[in-house]
Amino acid sequence: MTLVLVLVLVLAALVFPWAAAAAARRMASALPPREACAAITGAAVLAAAGTGAALVGLAHVPFLALFEGLSLARVAAAWPAALPVAGVAAAVLAAQLVLVARRWSGHRSLLARTWADTADAEAEGDLLVVTGENPDAFALPGRGLRAGRVVVTRAMLQVLNARERRVLVAHERAHLAGRHHLLSVTVHLAAAVHPALRVLGPVLDFHLERWADESAAEAVGDRRLAATALARAALAGASAGRAARGPLLSVSTGPVPQRVQALLGPLPTRPAAPSAQAAVAGLGLAVLACTVSAAAVAYGLHEYVELASRAIRGH
Repeated sequence: MTLVLVLVLVLAALVFPWAAAAAARRMASALPPREACAAITGAAVLAAAGTGAALVGLAHVPFLALFEGLSLARVAAAWPAALPVAGVAAAVLAAQLVLVARRWSGHRSLLARTWADTADAEAEGDLLVVTGENPDAFALPGRGLRAGRVVVTRAMLQVLNARERRVLVAHERAHLAGRHHLLSVTVHLAAAVHPALRVLGPVLDFHLERWADESAAEAVGDRRLAATALARAALAGASAGRAARGPLLSVSTGPVPQRVQALLGPLPTRPAAPSAQAAVAGLGLAVLACTVSAAAVAYGLHEYVELASRAIRGH
């Protein structure tokens, strides 16, 4: 295993996430919402894992050298780039771990604050009605022994009629039932590992909302009513400045016109068009390349250290 091949494998593991992200976006546009969310999350996790494995492979070169009984000074003399590269990789890994930990802590803090803010809300089953001048509604995931709740402000309830309120509540309940916040948080954390994965967050948010839209339409049995209710609720929520908030998924997340248009069209089905098949194949190849190349990095670096060991020892 030559140094050139090792560098090629490392480059592949770090570059392929860009291809995986592009393929995942294309594939998601050709799939029903539920499958699209699974594809985006899977691609993000595999690409992040491949990047992390590549960095671990680079960072542990000095440890492999010590395992082979070589001093770092002798390894540096035979391979001058070994220690600087390992140091950079270790620094990047440390930064990634800090960023992931901060994002996770931010999500947990947000949930804790939101649960505290809704402590005095009026409970109606799984529905929490809170006071507030701004129309708002979102799915509040469970915390500890408390199950998830649908949080709606009185101002939002006043915007909608009785039938439209059924759609709104069904939409947010779909977020809770599908545990959509876990998918959202997973992709958000994966984006801390590789910058290519940042584009998948908004794409996932849109398809999560589409998934909840379709579930709400199925619950009320009227796609046109669902489109009207979600458009009105989303526009009202947008006027309150609602933005995507990770684990707190709101009905106003994502491009509302595209969501309404989709509800006014036919029920989404899995296409069999060649373009969709090509997108599936592209995504599979991209994530497979990430995983295989990252796994090969560790093996390749070990082989290179052994090669350096024999060269240093003169046999």
